Amino acid sequence: MIRGWPLELLALAALLILALIVGWITDQVGLALFVAVACNLGWHLVNLYRLERWLSHGRRFDAPRSWGIWHSIFEHYYRQRRRERERKREFVQLLREIRESTTAMPDGVVLMNQVGEIRWLNQTAGRLLHLRVPQDIGQRLPNLVRHPDFIRYLNNRDYAEPVELSAPSGRGTHLSLRIVPYGENQQLLLVRDSTRLHRLEQMRREFVANASHELRSPLTVMSGYLESMGEDDKLRVAWGKPLDAMRQQTARMTAIVSDLLELSRLETESREAPYAPVDVGALTKRIREAALSLGEGPPGIKLELDGSLQLLGAERELYSAFSNLVFNAMKYTPADGHVTVSWVGDAGGAAFAVTDTGIGIPAAHIPRLTERFYRVDKSRHRDSGGTGLGLAIVKHVLQHHGARLEIESEPGRGSRFTCRFGPERVSRSGERAGTG
Repeated sequence: MIRGWPLELLALAALLILALIVGWITDQVGLALFVAVACNLGWHLVNLYRLERWLSHGRRFDAPRSWGIWHSIFEHYYRQRRRERERKREFVQLLREIRESTTAMPDGVVLMNQVGEIRWLNQTAGRLLHLRVPQDIGQRLPNLVRHPDFIRYLNNRDYAEPVELSAPSGRGTHLSLRIVPYGENQQLLLVRDSTRLHRLEQMRREFVANASHELRSPLTVMSGYLESMGEDDKLRVAWGKPLDAMRQQTARMTAIVSDLLELSRLETESREAPYAPVDVGALTKRIREAALSLGEGPPGIKLELDGSLQLLGAERELYSAFSNLVFNAMKYTPADGHVTVSWVGDAGGAAFAVTDTGIGIPAAHIPRLTERFYRVDKSRHRDSGGTGLGLAIVKHVLQHHGARLEIESEPGRGSRFTCRFGPERVSRSGERAGTG
């Protein structure tokens, strides 16, 4: 069967031959050819009109019927539009399934553009954040969820960890929000109801605090009796070593209870630390005296302090954090090693750093050092008398001050713990101290 261009050219040739024959018979060859070309052009114009009309109303009409090249054109367009309809139907079905699946999710989902305008959200997000559809579509989410912690989370653009906040509806509901960037400057907000986890964490903190308070009294009594028994010469002769071991373990338990109480207090007080001026130079010298009195590590501690820098924060908490870092450095540094404490300013604010030439820490353990009771070397940690809570306290103190802890360490070469404070926590005075 002849189709397309061959049929069209054959028909045109037949029309011209017929026109020549008619023109030769009537002695009007020119007029006959003109009429033939006009008829051919009219045919193409009619088909162009039918094509345009079909493309404009193609959803309601089947492809026009024709022959020759126009039959091929109509067939090609018809197949193409049918494939497009099938692809569109599949895309719509896929989109419907995605929306149904996200609607059924227990977590809230909000799609936003680069400026935070809401493009779509599921029912869970609307219920947890008190958003309405379609009224809030196109609105900027920061204008609808105006919690200070969430605004700060958006402005910092650090989405590695979720932000915890209370739900707009109140009623003791707590939410965990996390932003996941995707595509071209698009954002996906995941909202989870963390009320149960929050209550469990609150119960854990209350249990630890109550248990620590209850343990403090019997430990005090035991320490007093052991101290009295140790002063008895007759008992010292027969029970000297057991008494010393009991006093040592009681002191260790007392230290653990004290650290647990301090950690519970820091976790309970989620507020931001005050902006009271703290003389870090004087604070560090006090810590050095206390560390040297432990009788562990090197005989001295080198200080590199910028006396013109003051830290704005809570002195008691800062003493607890800085002393934990210095005491740890002294415990794990041999007598012939070195420990250096520095307090200097930089472009990003200021940094308090403790550097030692001790045993160092393998890289695999560094991410978990601030966990409660985490031990790199359990036997050595127990022998040194540590509680395993020092770095957890450091982490919480720095969180109260909007600071972060950086840890650099290499086994056999030592460690460096750096507390970095933002410029809003640093002020300068006229005096400048030297090196001690």
